[in-house]
Amino acid sequence: MFAGPERDRLMIRELIDNYGDAVARRDAQAWGECWAEDAVWRFGGREVNGREAIVSTWHGAMAQYSALAFMAFPGSISIEGDRATVRTHTFEHLVPVDGPVRVQAGIYEDQLVQRDGRWLFAERRFNPREIRS
Repeated sequence: MFAGPERDRLMIRELIDNYGDAVARRDAQAWGECWAEDAVWRFGGREVNGREAIVSTWHGAMAQYSALAFMAFPGSISIEGDRATVRTHTFEHLVPVDGPVRVQAGIYEDQLVQRDGRWLFAERRFNPREIRS
């Protein structure tokens, strides 16, 4: 489930951690820097193309929450040259501005690219798993 150079796998893990940290801090610039310029984000039946549109969509989504917690960890990383396939598990505690608290887990099916020595998300496909108590 984990294949490829250890250094690259560590860099990918740090990308996932940077992404989560940026969400928790609501830092759009740091979050946007996790994406390739030509990336695709798929979630909730939507497809958003390009880093600029992805960050704009994220701003709109984040405005819906007065508070949140976001955690992520890789379930698999497979590297082939300058491309990687990654499965990322997430857990979110979401406090909407208006509405009940939501707790959601999910899985991202990710495609990454290495550009200028950095790993970036080229495609993220999110599959939510709502948790009900």
